[in-house]
Amino acid sequence: MWLKIKVWTKVTLASALGLYVLLFVYNNSGQPVQFWWWFNHTQPASVFTLSTLAFLAGAIAAVLVRTTWTTYRQIRELQRRSRQQRAERELADIKSKAGMLKTRTGTTTPSAPMPSPALPIDDDSDAPIA
Repeated sequence: MWLKIKVWTKVTLASALGLYVLLFVYNNSGQPVQFWWWFNHTQPASVFTLSTLAFLAGAIAAVLVRTTWTTYRQIRELQRRSRQQRAERELADIKSKAGMLKTRTGTTTPSAPMPSPALPIDDDSDAPIA
């Protein structure tokens, strides 16, 4: 039941849109307009031609903006990866240099732990200790 309603709704909307496009083309094909493209230069054209060119120019501009934005994100991602790889190389280099350092072969353990320093005793037992 719901599938039939969904299909018929789409068919109705597509038909209404198609009818509108046909009426738009019919009503705007014959109406002349002067298209200005530079100083003292005009070109006679129909409203339909002018609107079609405007639509195509907008679509091309949208594609160019999206492509530019995608390229910008890709460049930032490459910079981030490059920075991360450089940090990983530097860390590996530091670790390899640390591994090459000489270590003492004879390690000695202290015989007794070092005593901790004694705290001074105050003569004034009433004074708070700061």
